[in-house]
Amino acid sequence: MRIAVNAIFLQKNQLEGYGWFVQEVFSRLAKQYPEHEFIFLFDRPFDKSFLFEKNCTAVVVKPAARHVFAFKYWYDLAAAGEVRRLKADVWVQPYGFCSLTSSVPQLLFVHDISFKHFPKQVSWHQRLYYQWGTPRFLQKARQILTVSEFSKQDILAHYSINADKISVASGAARPLFHPIHWAEKDAIKSNYADGCEYFLFIGGIHPRKNLLNLLKAFSLFKKWQKSNMKLLVAGRLAWHYEGLIEKLKTYKYRDDLVLLKYVSDDELAKITASAYTLVYPSFFEGFGLPILEAMQSGTPVICSNTSSMPEAAADAALFADPNSPDSIAKQMLAVYKDESLRDELVQKGKLRAAEFSWDKTAELVWNAILKTI
Repeated sequence: MRIAVNAIFLQKNQLEGYGWFVQEVFSRLAKQYPEHEFIFLFDRPFDKSFLFEKNCTAVVVKPAARHVFAFKYWYDLAAAGEVRRLKADVWVQPYGFCSLTSSVPQLLFVHDISFKHFPKQVSWHQRLYYQWGTPRFLQKARQILTVSEFSKQDILAHYSINADKISVASGAARPLFHPIHWAEKDAIKSNYADGCEYFLFIGGIHPRKNLLNLLKAFSLFKKWQKSNMKLLVAGRLAWHYEGLIEKLKTYKYRDDLVLLKYVSDDELAKITASAYTLVYPSFFEGFGLPILEAMQSGTPVICSNTSSMPEAAADAALFADPNSPDSIAKQMLAVYKDESLRDELVQKGKLRAAEFSWDKTAELVWNAILKTI
């Protein structure tokens, strides 16, 4: 079987949610099924580390697909023609878009439909493309995968799709996220937080991740609890961040706020394992892998009580209303003042994270590929 895989987001040192999902799943499938051929379609020069096994090959299809018109051309003309030439049996589309012209059966991943809930948080041209394209992509795809039961029901609520066409394959924490020795923790705290304990925020800096309300919550926490606790922010500047950056110039607790520049994945894993608590107040997530990665690292979690996050965290986290800085701050205070509660969250979190694995996810994706053909 020849399996074409859209790999445009497999970029060295730039992997985020989509990219990590593809890497973790297809590195396993390529190894597990050496009798099948995996052909990765890139839109620009690629790193050879993404050719996971001998049965993996790559094709660069230009032009680069990084804006609306380029998407349309790449998916429907350039890449569609290449997949036809390659005589692929199936075409895996992990990024929410698929080709509307290809006759090759397609497996479409739709991680979430957040643009339906927060339309103003994406640019107008992307919003129009999502609104126009998503119902067509869902109809065109032979099978659909999403990452949570919440996202599946959300898709079904907004689009006329047969429920049997959609499968769920949640991600898992990556192996590099694990507890570390106290000496390593002390070194991380010295390097990033002046030797102090810290709350940690992970995520791109854009409105949906809700960093502004977290900053307000941190101010309340510092007001209620006089401590040297820091807040570390680990995430790239994504979009609509200019107003937030301007506000930081006059933020009262700016000296206790650390905006991390780029750190390697290994370093981020150590920062996560050394955090006092991960605070993940996002307004909306298709799943929320940082929740599981913190839990696997032995770090307590406070997350939002919305969208898929209660499904991901189950009973192993404290939940807050992302619209209420007061609600977030009270949970930060609770975990700070109650060591027994914190220890309970650590133990429950490890058990919860262990319920997920990339091996299970890869098996579910493979089953969806077989359904697609």
